[in-house]
Amino acid sequence: MKIKKKIPLIDQHDKNGFWGGKFGGNFIPETLKKPVDDLTKLFAKIRKDKNFIKKRDYYFKNYVGAPTPFIKLNNLTNYLGGAQIWAKVVSEANGGAHKIYNATVHALICKKAGKKYVIGDTGAGYAGKMLSMAAKKFDLKCKIFMGAKDIKRQKPNCDAMRKNGAEIVPVYSGSQTLVDAVSECMRYWVSNCDTTHMCVGSTVGPNIFVKICGWSTAQISRELKIQLKSEFNAIPKKLKLINCIGGGSSAYGFWSEFIDYNKKQIELIGVEAGGPKKSKLHAAPLSKGAKLGILHGSASYVCQNNEGQINETESISAGLDYPGVSPIHCFLKDAGRARYTYASDEEALNAYKLVTELESISPSLEPAHAFAEAIKIAPKLSKDTIIICNSCGDSYKDRDILKKRLDKHIK
Repeated sequence: MKIKKKIPLIDQHDKNGFWGGKFGGNFIPETLKKPVDDLTKLFAKIRKDKNFIKKRDYYFKNYVGAPTPFIKLNNLTNYLGGAQIWAKVVSEANGGAHKIYNATVHALICKKAGKKYVIGDTGAGYAGKMLSMAAKKFDLKCKIFMGAKDIKRQKPNCDAMRKNGAEIVPVYSGSQTLVDAVSECMRYWVSNCDTTHMCVGSTVGPNIFVKICGWSTAQISRELKIQLKSEFNAIPKKLKLINCIGGGSSAYGFWSEFIDYNKKQIELIGVEAGGPKKSKLHAAPLSKGAKLGILHGSASYVCQNNEGQINETESISAGLDYPGVSPIHCFLKDAGRARYTYASDEEALNAYKLVTELESISPSLEPAHAFAEAIKIAPKLSKDTIIICNSCGDSYKDRDILKKRLDKHIK
């Protein structure tokens, strides 16, 4: 498998929507073929439309708040020794997370398609919160599907969704987490696709949703590339970009502009949710071994049993608690371009504690997994190595979990 230079990875699929010949595709019921085809044609048109891109960029700057900060974590660097540790603080975006890029683009597409209703799925609540914000901004009716378990553990984001006028639909089936929320959202769209636009919250699902989300979050790496050249006068010769991996949207956005660089210069490191140390359950299909399977309309590595049934997952992070992963990341793994590992719940909590004690940022439990890997490898690396973590969400939504597990160490 080879990565083509100068072509966005989201476009490097075959005519059937597969990356590397086996990841992705469109495994959808016949009833969704027309709406998916219509959306595919619309997106192909508007992404080349200068007026649409101008509108997107206007809202990214004046609504989302681009560019987000790029800062050196001096205290953490000095404490650990070794490599320099920096952060792209995407949590400074409007709403507190990277999900606002995808939500804004989907709201603009919904308006362009002449639809008044938009639906979406959410786990950590960020995708739902951002979609509810964008819906309110663009005068759309919004419905969010969310697992009942996640509703309980992500109350702050649920409160924000309701405040923005969105209806939250609790999902009680299965594990009552993100995987079930996505399923229910897709079922609803089957019956309402004539009036309703569906926003998939990450780079997962049928091919077109992977492409829209990746095209939206690529803004993160476009900004970072400019910021790196401004800070170092060039792209550093030893650069490691570390990102948490759930569905994979923030990681693709963080890496997009750097994928075709030599991996000896720029290493891409994805950190999945290893779950509690004392549990056999996890949400790490790329790094803990998983078979190719079909989930939510696409083929990817999926946590499943010997009979092909989807395994339950377990993670302290609701945003990473998903048994599948983006076909984009499956392709990057098999191509050898990105390295994937995992952090346990305990490691993520310890990373959150250390980062917030030493620095002014307060990452959510999702990027805390990325910081855990940075903390692990930094002391072993030279001082001219630059590690950048994508702090893609803030910890406000996790306050109840953090209070219970860490108490006094909450900011």
